[in-house]
Parts: sequence; C-alpha cells; structure tokens
Amino acid sequence: MAEDSDAEKTEPASQRRLEQAREEGDVPRSREVATFTVLMAAGAGLWMTGSGLVRELSRMLSSGLSLTREQVFNPDILTTRILVDVVNVMLACLPIGVAVMIVALASPLLVGGWLFSAKAFTPNFMKLNPLTGIGNMFSTNSLVELVKAIIKSVIVGVVAWMVISRQQQEAIGLLSEPLNAGSAHVMNMLGFSFMVIVGALGFIAAIDAPYQMWHYANKMKMTRQELIQESKESDGNPQIKGKIRQLQREMAKKRMMQEVPTADVVVTNPTHYAVALKYAEGAKGAPRVVAKGTDEVAAKIRELAKEHRVAILEAPPLARALHKHTEIGDEIPPRLYAAVAEVLAYVYQIKAYRPGLRYPDRPGKLDVPDDMDPLNKQQ
Repeated sequence: MAEDSDAEKTEPASQRRLEQAREEGDVPRSREVATFTVLMAAGAGLWMTGSGLVRELSRMLSSGLSLTREQVFNPDILTTRILVDVVNVMLACLPIGVAVMIVALASPLLVGGWLFSAKAFTPNFMKLNPLTGIGNMFSTNSLVELVKAIIKSVIVGVVAWMVISRQQQEAIGLLSEPLNAGSAHVMNMLGFSFMVIVGALGFIAAIDAPYQMWHYANKMKMTRQELIQESKESDGNPQIKGKIRQLQREMAKKRMMQEVPTADVVVTNPTHYAVALKYAEGAKGAPRVVAKGTDEVAAKIRELAKEHRVAILEAPPLARALHKHTEIGDEIPPRLYAAVAEVLAYVYQIKAYRPGLRYPDRPGKLDVPDDMDPLNKQQ
C-alpha cells in the first residue's frame, strides 16, 4: 500500500517542476479566452468604426471605378492606381487590424503569460507515434474538448438565432433607406450582432480558463518519490552534505592547528579550554585569536604549543571568556584588553629573560569582568 501511495501523483508541483515545464514551452493555455478576446476586439472595432469605414470604402470604390482614358490604355499608370487604391483600403482597415493585433498579443497574459521557448521548436518524433495519437483521441482531454465544442455550438447557435430574429424587421426596413445610410446601418447591425454572438463565447471562456488552470495543475502533480528525488538533486543528499560539513570542519581544524606555532601565547583553563593569541608588534588593531578549542582540541593545541615552544599560561577566567566571546580570526574584546596586555607583557619578559636576571613573576589575578566569564553566569 505504501508503494502504491508513493506512485500516485498526489503532491502539488514544485516550483522547479513548473520552471522546467515552462522552459519546455508547457504552460496553461485557453484557446477559448484567446478566441473570445480577439473576436470581441474585432467586433468592437467594427461596431465603433463601421459607419466611417463604409463611407470610406464606398468613396474608394467609386473612385476606383472612375478611370480616365489615359489610365485605361497605359498599364503602368493603371498599375500605380490600383496599388494606391489597395494601400488606401489597407489604411482604412488599419485601426481594426491594430486593435486586433494588440489584443492578440495581450490575450496570453490572461492565462499562462507570455512565453518563448526554443525547446518548443525542437522536433519531437514521439509525437509521430500512431499509438500515442490514437490514445490522445480517446483521452479525457479529448472528451472534454468534444463536449466543449458541442456546448459552444449550441450556445452560439441559439444566441445567433435570437439576434437575427430580433433584427428581422429592421433588416427588411433597409430596403427603403438610401444607399449610404443603408450601408452604414448594415455595418452597425452586423457589428452589434457580431458582438452579441461573440459575447456568448465569453460564457465558454469563463468556464474554460479555470478548467485549463486546474487541468494543468493536475497534470503537473508529482509523486512523493519524485519530490524526495528532486529535493536530493536540488539540496543535496543529507548524508553527502553531512560528509561535506565534516570535511570542512576537519579542514578548518587543520588550518587552525597550523596557526598555533605562530602564536605568542596559549591561555588555558588548564585542561578544558585553550585559546591561542597572536599579536604582531607595530600592527594596527588588538591581538587576535588564531586557535581555540575545548577538551581534545584544547589538548592538541597545548601539545603543539609545547612542541614549538609557545608560551602557555594558565588563566582559567580569561581562557573561558576568550573562548566564549571570540571566534577564530577575531580581535579580542575591548573589555579584555587589560588582562591580555598583562599576559603578553609576561610572555615578552620571558622571551627577554637571560640567566643571571630576575625571572619574571607570573601575573596575579587578571582583570576579567565577571559577566564575561561563562562559569560565573552558570553559577
């Protein structure tokens, strides 16, 4: 049962899955919305400019049929005249054409958005498989398209019949109108009828758009195993990531240990903490922490310090405070300047010691603020 559950596509598509589908040119689309918006734009343009368009076309027709003797017997002049008339017709229809073009370009924004994918142009020979084609013919999507086409035909047919029946008497009255007025009236009637009939497609588009969004989301669903595999591919296998973090810690520890021989002093707890400090004389800034650690790491720091003759000083409060409030490479906190200065002064005195001279005294109680010692906070 668990295997069946993992094989079922029950999980919403991940963002990565949606992005990959979009790169391949697969986005939700509604042909009904695109058809409705384009036809509605054409109908609106026809209705609003119908009268002026008819008058302009009538003028052009009358002008085009009025030819001079020179135009009739001179092919070059006649050809030029015809080209001019064609251009004038195109300019007269230009407003409607521009409106339709703008709406056609903007309609994809309603469902799916604009998309250009080079992968969509790549030949896919699997689509030539006849078995796949037959399967698509009897798929659920084909059934939905068939039902949608039937409903669309019925709705458009009923609305068209109602509009034509209502305008029957008005159409008969056109016979008594003058040519120019009647032509303009016809264009208005056609534009109005066209818009009402196309408006009926809005009902289909209003249903089709949500359905296409739902169908696309359902098609893009993933199984649990696919989600897990994608998470591993994008975020990395947890075991591999853990191994990488372990290697990073080991490399950081190795680099830290390489800095211990260059330190000026190692401040210890004496066994639980060890912090190595380095101060370059003449350099700007305070002494820096080049290594720190607890327990086994602290023991390794002390071992390296002894091996390379780095001074080791037991100062438990200072060691705890430095370990708590600094990271590798940080300068010491300003509140510990005085304590660290005493330590470094003692170290420099040891380095300058010569036989016969008085051996430097170890620092007494160092000036470590109580609130910086984690042991005091615990108590």
